[in-house]
Amino acid sequence: MNAQNTLRAAAWMIGAIVSFTSMAIAGRALAGQHDTFEIMTYRSLVGIAIVLAVGWRAGTLQQITRRSLHIHFIRNISHFIGQNLWFFAIASAPLAQVFALEFTSPLWVTVLAPLVLKERLTSTRALAAALGFVGILFVARPFGGLSLGPGLIAAALAAIGFAGSAIFTRLLTRTETITCILFYLTLMQAAFGLICAAHDGAVTLPTAATLPWLILVGCAGLVAHFCLTTALSLAPASVVMPIDFARLPIIAIVGMVLYAEPLDPAILAGAAVIFAANWMNIRKETRASASW
Repeated sequence: MNAQNTLRAAAWMIGAIVSFTSMAIAGRALAGQHDTFEIMTYRSLVGIAIVLAVGWRAGTLQQITRRSLHIHFIRNISHFIGQNLWFFAIASAPLAQVFALEFTSPLWVTVLAPLVLKERLTSTRALAAALGFVGILFVARPFGGLSLGPGLIAAALAAIGFAGSAIFTRLLTRTETITCILFYLTLMQAAFGLICAAHDGAVTLPTAATLPWLILVGCAGLVAHFCLTTALSLAPASVVMPIDFARLPIIAIVGMVLYAEPLDPAILAGAAVIFAANWMNIRKETRASASW
């Protein structure tokens, strides 16, 4: 493995971590002023402008096709549900808990991929999923300790939504380009958000105070996924994904400094178990690919 590419991948992952953290801070700043549907609408509108501008500059707009609209639709419904639950969770639960539960998403991919992608559920994948569930119990503590409130339930369900999004994204990458995927991601979710936000006949317009946060959410979301995708193109997942787990201690510190959220050892322990489950699965898959 090229050492220079590894360093470049690490740099891109730092960009992803900063972007994801910024989106969480912006999302919490918007809570109470815009509902999650409005946040998703404005975020997606910003995203459409960015995708079209970058696609025009790069000359890739002609790559946008309509041949997989049904898969785009399923992928974006899943992501839309997951992202709305995530925005709700970060406004109503400790940030460290939300991020820890979000990291179970790859384990849900392991469980659900055989149903959609016809991938085999190996013993290692099953063990990783079981270990990840133990980590969830550490983080959420449904049988004592912290109360299992709506925020934690939303965070856990958001991870499943993100897993569905990842599975159908993997399916789309077999035939579609990143420009095409991001275009329908932003377009469809802008439509979903507007429909849901306007269902009661009232949509809160951005104000001078909320507009910068909405722009930050829109930019950070796209930049985070672009950084993550670029990092994975430069180095194996076994190198890239452990760096992504640095998001947890960073967001725990952010929560402590900005929102007076305590550093809970049980949450960090559960996150460590979830990390171990993901790491075990990634290492096994990497070795299997190398031997193949």
